[in-house]
Amino acid sequence: MRTAEQMPSGQRFDRRAHRVNVKILTSMPTRSHTPSSPREARVQQLDEALAARGVLHLRDAAALLDVSEMTVRRLVASHADAFTYLGGHIVRSASVGSGADYVLTQEEGSHAAAKAAACEHALKLIDADDTVFIDCGTTLEHLARMIPDDLPVSVVCYSLSIANLLATKPACRLFVLGGLFHPVSASFGGPGTAQALTSFGISKAFISAGGVDMRRGVSCSSMHEVPVKQQAMHIASASYLVVDESKFDRLRPALFAQVADFDALISEAGLKPTH
Repeated sequence: MRTAEQMPSGQRFDRRAHRVNVKILTSMPTRSHTPSSPREARVQQLDEALAARGVLHLRDAAALLDVSEMTVRRLVASHADAFTYLGGHIVRSASVGSGADYVLTQEEGSHAAAKAAACEHALKLIDADDTVFIDCGTTLEHLARMIPDDLPVSVVCYSLSIANLLATKPACRLFVLGGLFHPVSASFGGPGTAQALTSFGISKAFISAGGVDMRRGVSCSSMHEVPVKQQAMHIASASYLVVDESKFDRLRPALFAQVADFDALISEAGLKPTH
């Protein structure tokens, strides 16, 4: 190594300064990431809570972060790469899986007015003392929300988000089918889920779908939903397909019925018998 006197002009090598700098750099303590803003702090706090719990209800997240539910919704929407909102519950986006073509949080705001209009038509079919099956999905969340608090009705479902909507209705008798929880559609499934339906006398089944193709049939995105939908249709006195018209001429991976298998198709345009 050349001495300082041998270095070219402007490139003097000061051993003492170099040693001091090395000492300073190597003796600096390792610090954890400190959020630079209240918003970043909330993101970090929410991520840590989901890492520990796996899933968090919207109202619990709002209480944890000491903000409104609307603020939590905005936080989740602006960090879609990290979080997913599933009809009342928040999970990490990674837990949903990158291969899914249906994610509840993406569907919630899609064609919301048309979905609500379709469910208004479906609601007219529910009578006092009925035992109805309500399928999973964002469309039928509108139906669950619309059921009057004072209407005496029994509802069988396998969707966590729909169960949460119905649990607050005093006159509703709620039966929730269990199994393995699938965050993509916020629903349960498994070998015993469809079988459990056989113990119920279902008067009307309201079924959702991701695609309605008049030639190929009715389809959804999640395979675990297929046996539950088919069993509900099989045991119900009447079954209704409830979709908005954006689902027409679309085909999803899991075919589960033909349009003619339903008593009627209900969309925002109204009820249309299939026979």
